[in-house]
Amino acid sequence: MNRRKFCHLLAASSLVPTVVRSEAALFKIRYTLSSAMYGDLPLEEVLAEVKNAGAESVDIWRKKHATHREQIEEIGDEAFQSLLTQYDTRMAVSTCYPLGPFKQDDEIRWVNKNGGNLTVCGSGRMGKINDPVGAEAKSQVKAFFEKLKPHYELAEEMGITMAIENHKNSMLSSPDSIRYFAEMNPSKNVGVAFAPHHLHDAIEEIPKLISELGAKNIPFVYFQEYHPSSKKTMSKVHELKQMPGFGSLDYLPILAALRDIKFNGIAEIFMHPTPRGIPMLPTAKEITWAINQSRAYLDDCLKSI
Repeated sequence: MNRRKFCHLLAASSLVPTVVRSEAALFKIRYTLSSAMYGDLPLEEVLAEVKNAGAESVDIWRKKHATHREQIEEIGDEAFQSLLTQYDTRMAVSTCYPLGPFKQDDEIRWVNKNGGNLTVCGSGRMGKINDPVGAEAKSQVKAFFEKLKPHYELAEEMGITMAIENHKNSMLSSPDSIRYFAEMNPSKNVGVAFAPHHLHDAIEEIPKLISELGAKNIPFVYFQEYHPSSKKTMSKVHELKQMPGFGSLDYLPILAALRDIKFNGIAEIFMHPTPRGIPMLPTAKEITWAINQSRAYLDDCLKSI
């Protein structure tokens, strides 16, 4: 091999890591701001914080976690849309756990009317056995999609995605049920609201599950860590451990898996205060500060993968 050819090959090979790094650098997380973090604070205060929190949209929660869906009912959709315009943001998500997956047809229509594209709720229970595994998980997932059919057909018509959270004590919970959910999912308008904090007993499986589901089955992801403070009264120092960067969960493999599947859905930095429905910190500014601390930590993780 002559010197000229060797130099040419060397130059070509040196471009490879640069290209890989460039592709990785293009991966960005799109955030929505959970109104539940602000509890019962006025809706206008929440909307004023969306951009301050590095989010592109707001996720509207209702009682018992917040009161913002009820506040919108009081002021009306037109006034709500005016507030969104005033604060140069949009609503992307309605989180509607009390409705469940089978009673949210009107909410799907409401989200469509107000410019959103996603609803989030749990799966509920599809049998006497919660957190099903194996054949029982497969059977329950099959029954779930059969019952969901008229509702996801409406979602398809409205251009809304129904994101179903993997949640303890429900049908969609175990790694088995999550895998069957993706395998049997009949609609591009249904996906998993992926919740690592409900996989705290299967942490090592989280990146693999993300990889197996792929971007098409994960329209929404929570950045929250399991901690007893989500259900038990503890100090704010302990409550904050549910949030990225404040706790001990290693987000590097989670973010790497999301990058590898080219995740293009919406992410939400989240935690639960105890009791439910109160602001997670006393003021909107303090809440936004904590969210930004988590976002900065996640940004640093992204730079490391």
